[in-house]
This record gives sequence, C-alpha cells and structure tokens, in this order.
Amino acid sequence: MKIDTNITIFGGTGDLTFRKLLPALYTMVLTGKLPNASRIVIIGRRDYDSGSYRRAARDWVEKFTRLPFKEDSFLQFAEKLYYYQMNFSDINAYQGLDAYYREQDIGSHIFYYAVAPRFFSVITQGLKEVKGSENGKVILEKPFGENLASAAALNKELEAHFGARGIYRIDHYLGKEMVRNIQAIRFANPIFTDVWNSRYIESVQISALEDMGVETRGGYYDASGALKDMVQNHLLQILSIMAMEEPGEMTPKGLHDAQLDVFTSLRQADEESISDMLVLGQYDGYRQEPLVKPDSKTETFAALKLFIDNTRWKGTPFYIRTGKKTGMREIELSVIFRRPYVQVEPNVLIIKIQPTEGVYLQFNIKRPGDTDDIIPTKMDFCQNCNLVHQLNTPEAYERLITACIKGESSWFSQWDQIELCWNYVSRLKKLYSDTDLPLYSYVPGTPGPGEAERMLGQGEHWLL
Repeated sequence: MKIDTNITIFGGTGDLTFRKLLPALYTMVLTGKLPNASRIVIIGRRDYDSGSYRRAARDWVEKFTRLPFKEDSFLQFAEKLYYYQMNFSDINAYQGLDAYYREQDIGSHIFYYAVAPRFFSVITQGLKEVKGSENGKVILEKPFGENLASAAALNKELEAHFGARGIYRIDHYLGKEMVRNIQAIRFANPIFTDVWNSRYIESVQISALEDMGVETRGGYYDASGALKDMVQNHLLQILSIMAMEEPGEMTPKGLHDAQLDVFTSLRQADEESISDMLVLGQYDGYRQEPLVKPDSKTETFAALKLFIDNTRWKGTPFYIRTGKKTGMREIELSVIFRRPYVQVEPNVLIIKIQPTEGVYLQFNIKRPGDTDDIIPTKMDFCQNCNLVHQLNTPEAYERLITACIKGESSWFSQWDQIELCWNYVSRLKKLYSDTDLPLYSYVPGTPGPGEAERMLGQGEHWLL
C-alpha cells in the first residue's frame, strides 16, 4: 500500500515528542484526523526497534493524552509507528533513509524538526539526499537561531530546499482554543466590534505567567530569556490578533497582512523612552539553576508598555507581562474599557487562554434595593469547566499538525512577521542594556518586581 501521508519526526526520543507529539497524533488517529494511509517514522539515535519504541511510547501516550486511554485504540495507533535508528547529524546516513522511504513506498513527506535549532541546518542538508523531500513540508518550532542574522541564514537555507510555502513555523500558542477565539469574539459580536478602538478602550493587558522555574531547560533558557522565549515568540502574535484590522477576506494572506500591519505600526523605543517601556527581572536563585551561568544577566521576567501608532489605537497602551516562578500559571488577555464617569468601575473583558479557557465580562448595574449606587457584576463563561466532555477541545499540536496536513498556513508564523518581531525586541533589549537599566530581582512566588506595577497608568493595576 502506498503511504500518502508520512510524518517523520527527527528527535523522536525527546520530551517534545513524548509529551506533545505522540499524544497529539494518537488523538488524531482516534478522531479520524490522521489519514488511514499514513505512517509516522520516528528517527532517533537510541537503540530501539519499532516494537521496543512502541512499548516505550505507550506509557507516554497514556500519561499525556487528553482523551481516555484505551488499549485497543493505542494498538491501532502503534501500527503506524516505525522507528528508524540513525545519527541525523551524519550527512552520509541520509542515503540510507532515502532507501528506507523507497522500500516502504512512501510518496509524500512532512518532516517535524523536534530537535534543538542547532540541528536544523544539518538535517536540511541531509534531506537533499532524500528524493522528493523538496516537495514535502517541514514543521519547526520557533524561535530558532542565536540572533537575527543566524535565523535569517537558516531561514534562507530552509526556503532554498522546501520553498517558502513548504515551511510551517509552529507557534503552539496560535493553536490554543481561546487565541483562535479572539477573532470570533471581536468580529461576530457587534457589542465589541464597534467599540474595539482607542475611543472606548483605555488599555489592554496580555499576561503569561508561570509558577515553575527553568527546571531542566537552563542551558536553552539562559541563551534566550523571557523576551525572546515568550514576548517575541508568542505574545506579540497574540497582540497582533487582538489589535489587527478586520481582514477584507479571511484568507491566509488577508490574516497575514493584517497582523503584519500591527507589527509595522509598533512605536519604536529610544534612549529617553526605554525606561518607561520595559522592565526586566530575574528571580532569586535563578543563577543556581542547573546549566545556568553563575553570573547570568538573563531575564526571567519582562513587562512592556507598547503603543500601536495607527488611527484605531492612537494613545491606548498595550501592556505585556511574562515571567517564571510568579506563583501562578495563567495566560490572559484583558481589555479595559474607558469609564463613563470616574465614580464607576470600568467594563472589563478578559479572554482566558490557559489553563482555564473562557471569557469573563465585568459590567455595571444598580445595586439592588432602595439606592442608586452603581456596582460591578460579572458574567463568567468557562469553556473547559462546563463543556469539556461535549467539546473535547483539540490540543494545540493536534490542531496545528492537522492544519499542516491540509496545507492551511494561516495559523503559522511567516518569516516577515518573525523578522519584524525579532528586530523590535532586539532593539528594546539593546537599548535597555545600553542605558544601564537594572535587572530587578524578585522573590519566587511573587508576581515579579514591583517596578512592573509602577509602569502602569494612574489608577491601573495588573488584573492577573
């Protein structure tokens, strides 16, 4: 039987594969989203064969699947798993991989680079030995490259082999249910559509806080930091979806162009404004974490105050905050509307992204009884609290792998967007360093340094 859909995972024995990719692919088999004539080729250096790998995979799938684990369902999934042992850093080994594909009559390819970015180039070079790989697709995690120059060089190499349309730069945040819901909330509800601008919106907050530290990722994180790992990589994308103009047509190009307009309209920082725009922090004890440099100046916390200089958003600040060891694990987008008069609380719309998925709306009513007092009340919709069994909301990796199979590119990051965000964040960080602004310390379990609170406007506070 000719294999029409072949997914090859480089780094098939790593955490990303075991914790995310295998459980996602297992669920895709159960829900019929992975074509019947498909195969999953696992490539790794460890001494497995297909049988021993399937047995190892079983425990990971059972532990991390979002659907109830069933033995017969796993056996159905396991039939698609094939292990191919090779050193993917050895260019000469790819001739053997080409021969394997020919023997198995594999006709089309999706390559998933579930490895550290430093291996992307050698794998791409090796795949030149695999006939038909240039007509396939490649999925890779971003950010990649140590700096913009190295990322641009790698992107050029990838495009030379796969073509621009064959590259799927995965941002799993863009696959989250409530991130995708931002558009529906905006454009399908006139009560929000007509007031989605600076005349009615006082400020916007995007918070992505983690309760854990760097754990085993100290080596990677110390070369990255909160700005590159979260702001550049995920949160600016969320900002662009929230702030973009409604596309003339909901096509990949229409969405891409609308988001790109937001990035090009971000107000640039200078030496005078950088202290008002950025606060960086590092949690106490970070320098004692495994693989972290003892004199590290890497930020584990970042808070930003940004402006989008266009007609819609003139004068409305966008606050972004992210940090590790903050005592909570939450991602939220908060829209704070202008008060009709000083004595009342503002209307607030909160889109809850993780771990709770839902929408919270705060509005004003008259206090019950013989009084004219105005008090805030709320509507709180929790999607994964009340409807989880009916909805079975797809996990982000399931959704994005399915989109890649179908060739739907609108929820993947494009290079020109990545380049603009990288330039913007790199400039912020350089200005912060050049002006000798401090790296503030904060106690683990607290929501970051107090300086992040002071960057907000008068009467404002972080809602999360």
